[in-house]
Amino acid sequence: MRAVPILMYHSVRDDPPPDTAALSVRPGVFADQMALLRERGFTPVRLSDPAADVPRPICITFDDGYADFHSEALPVLASFGYPATVFVTTGWLDDAGPDAAGRPLDTMLRWGHVRELAAEGVEIGAHSHSHPQLDQLRDGPLHDELTRSRLLLEDRLQTPVTTMAYPYGYSSARVRRAVARAGYTTAYVVANDVAADRSGYAIPRLTVQRSTTPAAFGRIAEGSHRFHREKILTKGYAVVRRSRYLYRQAMPRD
Repeated sequence: MRAVPILMYHSVRDDPPPDTAALSVRPGVFADQMALLRERGFTPVRLSDPAADVPRPICITFDDGYADFHSEALPVLASFGYPATVFVTTGWLDDAGPDAAGRPLDTMLRWGHVRELAAEGVEIGAHSHSHPQLDQLRDGPLHDELTRSRLLLEDRLQTPVTTMAYPYGYSSARVRRAVARAGYTTAYVVANDVAADRSGYAIPRLTVQRSTTPAAFGRIAEGSHRFHREKILTKGYAVVRRSRYLYRQAMPRD
């Protein structure tokens, strides 16, 4: 299968709250980035679309399900004719009602928005139900997070949902096995590498954030940006997270 860069966005707005600011891109900058993709001959495709027969395929993904995807990002994408994938945190949705869970970091999409996006060809994936650190959960709550989000999306959209992205990008071999058992066929991490293919349960993506310069974005899209600092921090933190989980496992259960 052909290697494809997969861009990872979160929010598109001028004035994000502090908790999302670092991963929020200004609308004008986002439009410039999409224009750069066109100038360089990229062809955005959905994660589920074949890429063998298109010139310079690239995927555009959004995590969490912020309302500004509908108000800011979607009009830009539509103006270029670009598809995208949105990974939705179901318990964070603005009208989640009795299913509300977790702590949304900003104004979120509503179910009506999610249905509208799906009807317009935006690919919808799961992003857990309450956006926890999945690798720190015991097996029961982990299974609930994974299945609840998928079943809610399938019920509201009346279509299978078979892909998901890990909140915070955190996973482990145990979490990946649970994702497979929960009915997903693919799952996405961060990793900041170009995906050799789009199969399996640890497919890498490339982070686009507020500090990304035009030159850096060009390198990210081309797959040549090295993300040295991010990769060093990720490897170190993986050791810390594994130790935390083992410690919690050793603690008495309630």
